[in-house]
Amino acid sequence: MSISSRRPRRGPAPGMPERRFPLTLVILSGGVIALVAILGVAIYNTTQDRAIATTAIEGVKVFPGLDRGHQDGAVAYEQTPPVGGPHNAAWLNCGIYEEPVASEYAVHSLEHGAVWVTYRPDLPAEQVELLRRQVRGNGYVVLSPYPDLPSPVVASAWGIQLSLEEAGDPRLNAFMRKYQQGPQTPELGAACTQGVGTPSQR
Repeated sequence: MSISSRRPRRGPAPGMPERRFPLTLVILSGGVIALVAILGVAIYNTTQDRAIATTAIEGVKVFPGLDRGHQDGAVAYEQTPPVGGPHNAAWLNCGIYEEPVASEYAVHSLEHGAVWVTYRPDLPAEQVELLRRQVRGNGYVVLSPYPDLPSPVVASAWGIQLSLEEAGDPRLNAFMRKYQQGPQTPELGAACTQGVGTPSQR
């Protein structure tokens, strides 16, 4: 191809300045958009959390005035599963357990702000898997089977309990969001790791 046959490079129309967008302006615009999006999500989540915190969950039972002392050995609890009372000096590591756990350790975790989700050992496998999906990744939740439960699924926090007929009940997620490190927590901010027990998942 000869030089004369090449197409000339198009530039701005005569009399019109060439438009250029400085790289810094593009970066700043992208940063502002990202910041607005992050703030929007944060405001939405805060609004949702406040709504959950102030909305009563149907069926929740409250047990005030629970003993917080440490005690060695087995403890006879009034509730099944327990929602508080004397407990072992060691707490249970939060996470998903395939076998029943000792109540005395789990109750200490409740004192630290954990939610303990228990289910009957004969709960159908698909229901158990649904529970695992719901609690997985929550830093302050214990999931374990529990023999002789009064309901197929029971969620407990310190001094608070909710009985459910199935894993898919939307009140379970509301309970976990409201009471993980919730206002009922006697030792807010205390750990739910570096205790006893080895969960299969967290």
